[in-house]
Amino acid sequence: MDDLLDEIGATFAYGAVGIALMAIGYLVVEVTTPGRLGKQIWTEGNRGAALLLSAKLLGIGAIVTTAIITSDDDLSDGLIDTAVFGGIGIVLMIVAFLLLDVTTPGKLGATLVDGGGATAPGGVAGGIHPAGWVVAAADLGVAAIVAGAVS
Repeated sequence: MDDLLDEIGATFAYGAVGIALMAIGYLVVEVTTPGRLGKQIWTEGNRGAALLLSAKLLGIGAIVTTAIITSDDDLSDGLIDTAVFGGIGIVLMIVAFLLLDVTTPGKLGATLVDGGGATAPGGVAGGIHPAGWVVAAADLGVAAIVAGAVS
């Protein structure tokens, strides 16, 4: 019974670290794109903004999952490893975004959430600009690299 309680506690602890890292990922997308992200996604149906946030959260989730799986048996060391590697992943995703921003025309964040003038099916504004797929791939690629480094 003690083992079960220990595992339940560890699950909540790792879950809290993972949720905190994903909240930071949300804030990163919020800061790097113009406008209110929540409004753009949930009210305006902006698919470009949704793609950016989705890729970032999936990437962070993959890093956190790998860090948990490969962590030490000691809970505190494992939580620290998870937080550190998750933080590294977020920083590297920011670096990849900034490198794309300086090497492409215009402001990348605005391009991605404006949708390049595209209209989604049904007349909902906010189609996905092709650059959105590049940024999503960069986020997921960086996450895969960090996850591989963790293991």
